[in-house]
Amino acid sequence: MVPTWDSTIRHELDLVEEEMRDSVLSEQQLLTEISMYVIGSGGKRIRPAVTILTFKACGGTDIPKVVKIASAFEMIHAATLIHDDINDQGDYRRGRVAAYKRFGTQRALIAGDFLFVKSFKMGGTFDERIVGMVADACTAIAESEMLQSLYEGDADTPISEYLKIIEGKTAKPIEAGARVGAYLAKADEGRIDQMGGYGLAIGMAFQVIDDILDIVGNDRSLGKPRGVDFVDGKPTLPLLYAMADSEYGPEIRRLFLKPERTHQDAEEALAMVVRTKAIELCKRTALDYTIKAKAIISQVPDSEFKSSMIRLADALVERNN
Repeated sequence: MVPTWDSTIRHELDLVEEEMRDSVLSEQQLLTEISMYVIGSGGKRIRPAVTILTFKACGGTDIPKVVKIASAFEMIHAATLIHDDINDQGDYRRGRVAAYKRFGTQRALIAGDFLFVKSFKMGGTFDERIVGMVADACTAIAESEMLQSLYEGDADTPISEYLKIIEGKTAKPIEAGARVGAYLAKADEGRIDQMGGYGLAIGMAFQVIDDILDIVGNDRSLGKPRGVDFVDGKPTLPLLYAMADSEYGPEIRRLFLKPERTHQDAEEALAMVVRTKAIELCKRTALDYTIKAKAIISQVPDSEFKSSMIRLADALVERNN
């Protein structure tokens, strides 16, 4: 049987789940319930996995330490999802009713803040450099979300700005996790940079594929209705490429520029997007990032964990098949 990308760290990922559950226990039962609802909704756990894989690929052995910081990264991610759903007015997340829809906006916001605080408490037990890397990742998330809001509904968004947005909101946190993993393993600066470069590249690939899936995925696999980005007016890479198409671009653009886009508008637009070369171009972009990620770690000594990192890069691209 061919090993999966996470087979070498399955035990550590189970420990991450336990760490997160233990960390959100509160005297306020409802706060614990909402937090458990969010972190228990599953997800790919890419962020903690990258931290653990880079740690072990660099020879790290202090498992409790890496599990704690990996859990902090995933809880930060969970907190951002709560806030994203409120900002976007999304109804579903990972196939379940969004937390703010189930528990109310005010309570969900409190739970998101609670998860942030708990994350920083966990990260704060480490040295100043790690705290700085975690803080920089959170700053990048906030800055990119603000940048994205400035381009909402803008059909002329430069692709360079799209790449800057996804770098901050998705790739930078994964890069930070990779750097922290290598740093905790006491790797030298060159190796830390290599691992960070790997994390940044697969983070970019991950988000490009997510944007493709919002066009060609199905509601069940996505855990939410497809076309959400279109309805929200987010100029993703597939949409930007499609709106530049000579045949279908003008009509896709017209629908995208409507003051209020409906899911019917989205379905009409997505049907045209797939007739352009947009998806093919985006797949090429994602593949280029994964090729870059694998090239960056080519000089890392061979190990089962390096092999898992390579399989992870391949698995991210294969999600669209």
